[in-house]
Amino acid sequence: MTRVKILSRNRLNYSNRRFRQEAKDVGVNLSVTDPAECEMFLSPNSPMLMKNGKGIEPADVVMPRIGASINDYALAVITQFEMMGTPVINTSNALFNSKNKLRSIQLMSTTDIAIPKTIFVRRPSELSEGIKRVGGFPVMLKLLSGTQGIGVMLAHNMSSIQSTLDTLWSLGQDILIQECIEESLGRDIRIFVVGDQIVGAMQRQARIGEFRSNIHRGGIGTMIDLTPEYRELALKAAKTIGLEIAGVDMLESNHGPKVIEVNSSPGFEGLEMASGINVAKKILEYCVEKYGK
Repeated sequence: MTRVKILSRNRLNYSNRRFRQEAKDVGVNLSVTDPAECEMFLSPNSPMLMKNGKGIEPADVVMPRIGASINDYALAVITQFEMMGTPVINTSNALFNSKNKLRSIQLMSTTDIAIPKTIFVRRPSELSEGIKRVGGFPVMLKLLSGTQGIGVMLAHNMSSIQSTLDTLWSLGQDILIQECIEESLGRDIRIFVVGDQIVGAMQRQARIGEFRSNIHRGGIGTMIDLTPEYRELALKAAKTIGLEIAGVDMLESNHGPKVIEVNSSPGFEGLEMASGINVAKKILEYCVEKYGK
């Protein structure tokens, strides 16, 4: 049996329940650990992880499923596993890249991956010129961290954007400003990547009165077939961020697909329900194939 340890704050969420259901058939001995309950001990040549004063049981591979709750402590726990020689899917470096939207956009901007025009400013005097660079209003405002549509806002004019930014800046929040792909407003595509394979994809449509299409915000998912262009772009985006398991979100613009986000801990309830694809099994099979004993 391959020992797979999932790092998660919520042992009972949909993904973890599904992993438990599939583990035995795939030959996996599954455990779920809350990274907040881990204690790190460091001394020369002997990094250790403990829980309740005892060494954490060994694993053949660790799989972080932390998402929006990932913080410096959780990243340190993941790094500690790596220092102890335990393989991690996804790595701490990949998680660092993906958890910050600015970092992700920076990495993708060094390639030919199509992304929305984006500005990052800290001074009100730079706003007007910056908004012109991304194509003018409306624009999208995005907090640097956040998933499931949290921290994403739509601004139609300078007065609304100025008041929003003044409030967020006063709270120490940094904001990305992106061009709004109006032809795709309220609709996007989620592509699920495992290794070098596309497991499945769905189009997500926002509920009436909502511009965010996330399933957790009431969006509806419909299974779709991808063109080679979309498949290649999704795999390249995941690889650029360094993720082996990823949810790549794209918009369908009049000029082709654009990557808006690459998620390191993508939920898959919507995809399983929309497509019938056993995503949990495919993820565990990937762990066994790569690190199985």
